[in-house]
Amino acid sequence: MILVVGANGMLGHDLMEVLQGDVRGLDLPELDITDLVSVRKALLTLKPRVIVNSAAYTDVDGCESNVETAMAVNGEGVGLLALTAREIGATLVQVSTDYVFDGSKGEPYLEDDPVGPLSMYGESKLAGELNAAMAPAHLIVRTQWLYGLHGKNFVETMLRLASERSELAVVDDQVGSPTFTRDLARAIKALLDTGCTGTYHVANSGFCSWNDFAKAIFAESGLVVTVNAMTTEQLNRPARRPLYSTLDCGKLERDTGFRPQPWREALKQYLQARTATGK
Repeated sequence: MILVVGANGMLGHDLMEVLQGDVRGLDLPELDITDLVSVRKALLTLKPRVIVNSAAYTDVDGCESNVETAMAVNGEGVGLLALTAREIGATLVQVSTDYVFDGSKGEPYLEDDPVGPLSMYGESKLAGELNAAMAPAHLIVRTQWLYGLHGKNFVETMLRLASERSELAVVDDQVGSPTFTRDLARAIKALLDTGCTGTYHVANSGFCSWNDFAKAIFAESGLVVTVNAMTTEQLNRPARRPLYSTLDCGKLERDTGFRPQPWREALKQYLQARTATGK
């Protein structure tokens, strides 16, 4: 059996749809990964062969002022899953982030590049990676710039703002790969199907700035919105972000044969699916 932890989240929903066979999903309040009693009760009862942890505290700026919560969910909670996974002989899949890097490399990051998080969110997710490795069979999947049909995300924010105004300013000095959670779920399935372990990078192919992404969202939606450029420094958010944190996903393709589609194609699919669901 495959157990999806955080099944009600944006990625969790897609994992539940994409993974095949005997798949179960748990989320709060049935399973609290920060509570050892809760973790042991769920895992020792269900005894899954694979645990996919998509539960996370993802408020990047909120992590700066809620350090204990960030570390409890993103770091220590993963450790509790890993220890129990080791006890029952399960594989632990931990979803991580490009924010474990500082963005100074100047080219796409490989799995074994040195890490150097700039924010508490990045620090807590790196702690989660280290703790996940306590499970002898573990798979760490780093991804970035996620959006999906079942949660708050950048695409929805841009579409909401477009309904309120005709001109926006969006940062143009952060570069990455917008990634559709459905494609991330498909990649995780491919990794599990081929028995991969260790660390892998997964993102839709190609890259852009947040500014470029916003323009693409409006263009694909048939909206006329002026998108002005601004810098990360001008935005002045509490948490520091890596400026160039694209991920090299070549290892994924080499080991599984799976290559995520271009980010712009994924965006089109998302918008079509969004329309089909009446959003």
